[in-house]
Amino acid sequence: MSRQLPEFLPRGELTNMSRIRRLLLQCASIVFLAGTSNAQVAVKDGSARLREVLPADVAARVIERIADARAHQLPGDALENRALKFAANGVDPRSIERSINEQAQRMESARAALASGRGSVPAGDEIEAGAEAMRKGVDGAAVSLLAKDAPRDRSLAVPLFVIGSLTDRGLSADKALQSVLDRLKSRASDADLESLSSEVSSRNNSGQGRADGESGREFGQSHRPANSGRPATAGPPAGVPGNAGKKANNGNAHKPPPKK
Repeated sequence: MSRQLPEFLPRGELTNMSRIRRLLLQCASIVFLAGTSNAQVAVKDGSARLREVLPADVAARVIERIADARAHQLPGDALENRALKFAANGVDPRSIERSINEQAQRMESARAALASGRGSVPAGDEIEAGAEAMRKGVDGAAVSLLAKDAPRDRSLAVPLFVIGSLTDRGLSADKALQSVLDRLKSRASDADLESLSSEVSSRNNSGQGRADGESGREFGQSHRPANSGRPATAGPPAGVPGNAGKKANNGNAHKPPPKK
């Protein structure tokens, strides 16, 4: 016995609805496959660039470490960009590999601290900012406390960046955390938070902090590790005399020759 169609729904309309459903399903499948394909192409392109700029053995290990980070839901793109930027700046390949390994470990610690404090899975930019703050000396307890005490509807990416930036300018981690928490509790905007760095820099600008004008939204552009460069005010590298090997000048270089 054939199934009777509802009298209020003509057979032609039912056929059209079926076609529309099939079309929508096909469109959704195309969008999903396109997104997956684009992600795979991006990963492949990044790996190819790393193989171009790093020695083969180092590139293989760095790519493997980044893939492992992605498999554990860590922001692998940030690690990839970090390695590429260091390579472009002429950092030694072994130092790049070490930096990527250390940053990936900090990301794992930051994710655990954020999840513990807030009770939810942190976003990739929050993990990245937390790792950067830890690189500057902020410990996991401070990151967890920020996640616990900050407003629940607030992204922690910029607050974490600002904490790291404040410690970079000479504040202790505890004072930096408290300063940011005070502003968060008063519902300060990201721009207001970022102004903290400028305020501290203007009071205590040692010349070794982060360059003014860099915002929290730019932290994702990987930074050089602390030991990969020297402040402009630093002396010569270890083992190199301050006068580059020349004889010491005791103040007599410009005196006239003694009278005979």
